Amino acid sequence: MVDNIIWPAYLDADLTRSEGRRVANELAVSEPTVDEIARAVQQVGYDAVIERGKTYSREYEPRGRVRVKDSDDASKSDLLGATAAYLGALRG
Repeated sequence: MVDNIIWPAYLDADLTRSEGRRVANELAVSEPTVDEIARAVQQVGYDAVIERGKTYSREYEPRGRVRVKDSDDASKSDLLGATAAYLGALRG
């Protein structure tokens, strides 16, 4: 079983691709939290585990990360795209 990791930076509209954003700017949101990401992942249909106190390698402040359980049936980019879409809807 493969767990995917989603860092808030992957979905952060305030960052450039070189700073770590992994989705299109239209899908990204400003300063996503691990709680929002976990909720969006669950909406997509996967179990999410929040790991607080973790720091993404390109950032200095720990924002945590979300571990997505048993998501080996989806590619990472598909998972990020779907999560980002729900994140936008949650903020709506």
